[in-house]
Formats: sequence, C-alpha cells, structure tokens
Amino acid sequence: MTQFDVLTIGNAIVDIISRCEDRFLEENAIVKGAMNLIDAERATKLYDMMGPAVEASGGSAGNTAAGIASFGGKAAYFGKVAEDQLGTIFAHDIRAQGVHYRTMAKGTEPPTARCMIFVTDDSERSMNTYLGACVEFGPEDVEPEVVAEAKVTYFEGYLWDPPRAKQAIVECARIAHEHGREMSMTLSDSFCVHRYRAEFLDLMRSGTVDIVFANRQEALALYETEDFELALDQIAKDCKLAAVTMSEDGAMIVKGSERIHVPATAIAELVDTTGAGDLFASGFLYGYTQGRSLEDCGKLGCLAAGLVIQQIGPRPLASLKDAAAEAGLA
Repeated sequence: MTQFDVLTIGNAIVDIISRCEDRFLEENAIVKGAMNLIDAERATKLYDMMGPAVEASGGSAGNTAAGIASFGGKAAYFGKVAEDQLGTIFAHDIRAQGVHYRTMAKGTEPPTARCMIFVTDDSERSMNTYLGACVEFGPEDVEPEVVAEAKVTYFEGYLWDPPRAKQAIVECARIAHEHGREMSMTLSDSFCVHRYRAEFLDLMRSGTVDIVFANRQEALALYETEDFELALDQIAKDCKLAAVTMSEDGAMIVKGSERIHVPATAIAELVDTTGAGDLFASGFLYGYTQGRSLEDCGKLGCLAAGLVIQQIGPRPLASLKDAAAEAGLA
C-alpha cells in the first residue's frame, strides 16, 4: 500500500488577490489572463498600487495538493519558501490542509514568492509573479522516499522557468518510474507552452511524463494549430493519457483512440477563475489514484473546478469530499 496518492511539485507562492478595472491592466502593461513573470522592483510597485486584497497560499501545484487532501486523498508537496512571514504562512496553510510538506526553507533572500492577481469584472485573472525563493528549488530538495511512495507525481510547467527545478523533475521521474509509479504535468499556461514547447513535447514523447493536463489554449499552442480536434489527436499520440479542459464546455479526456467528454459543473455565479485548472487536476488525480473510471475522474475534476470559481481564492473553502458525496460521486 502506497503512503501517498499524489505528490505535487511546484512554485510555492502566496497569492495576493485584488479586483481592478481593465484600464488598470492596460495602464500597467499587464497581459490579461496570463501569468506575467516580474522582478522584485515591479512586484513592490504593483503591490503598492493594489486595492484591498486577500492573501492566500497558492501556487498551481500547491492548490492541487490542497484539493486532493480536501477530497480525502493522501497528498504530499515539494516547493521552496524563504524563512520569512509569507514563507511561514505558506507552510502553515498547506500543512493545515493535511498535506505532507517538509521542504526546507532557505534563508531570507530571496524572499518567498508572491503573485499579485488582478481580477477584472469578467472574473478573468491576470497574474504577476515574483518567483523569489522558488528559484532555489533543486535536486537536493527531492525526498526520494516520498516520490517512491506516491502513486502519481505531478508537476507544473511553470517549473521550467527556474533552471535547477528541471534537474529535480528529471530525478523524480527516474525514481517514480523505477518504482512503477507515474509522472504527470500541467502545461500551466499558453505563454509557458510557447517558451518551452520543444521541451514539453520531448517530456511527453520520451515517456518521462505519462499524464498531461492542459486547457484548450495550451493544447492549441503546443501543436501550433487552430484546429482543436487535430490537437486532441496529436496529444493522444504523444502521451498515455491527457485531460483537456474547455471552460464552460467541460473537459475532454483522451486516451489512445478513446474520447470522453465531461460537461462542466453548473454554477450559480462566476466569482474568480483563479485555481480552476489546478482544482480540476486535483479532482481528476484523486479519482485516478482511487481506481475510478476516466469519466468519473473527469466529473470529479469538473466538480472541484466548478466550486472553486464560485469563491475568491484558489483553494477550496468547503470540503470537496462532502461535495462529491452530495453530487453522487463519492
């Protein structure tokens, strides 16, 4: 019996979420709907200009780990913070969710990563990320026994920005496959795909990655096409299993010649799309590691995504285990 269902690896980030007008994005050259990497000086400037804000521990893979734990799954997380206030907040929050987290903090410089998220009236989020201590994550932070004891190890494409993290991921893949486990990744966002398209394809085609998560825009960017069906056909050839989300159109699960469409969960109000893809992955991977059908995995993913976009913040405020039971998916 394995100790963990899913190990997630990512940039340990504290999200600072505030509402703004589209004009604010234009005036400050913020690319709407994307993750914009920024330096310390710009991070300070944007923070000073923010309106009332909510601080919440985030980071894509951290959100996924929290979601898996909320479903009742056994989750672990690797990610680097500094010995500062935000680092303490991050470590407390993820452990309080029931996630195994032992990555050592490293000094006070660079400080813990933070992401200024501006949410516009259409509920779209524009992220401005200062990676800070995240760039210090490397092979020495890998806990081999945790990788060996996790059914699936999942990492975010954003990790391809800090260079030493790549070495850590390759080492995790070696350990995971050596122990008969699986590797999974999320493409993170279309701008990330444009930066590392060749490397992502190599990870998939070489068998380093078994399961891929993407949204429609990322899948199109990966294959440099406007033909979604073509992108689905190609991703089916390049990896063992893929889950492609399509916002209000639900998700498409792709395995070989098999195609499973899962409708989106009906919502009362769209509040904030932050964390939608992360929580879809949590529901899907929770179901997958429990041996559920691919259709059920997709339904659990859509359920989690549908709940998180009806709240402010990227981590579930209510029990996903209870929500799954209420939806007949327990």
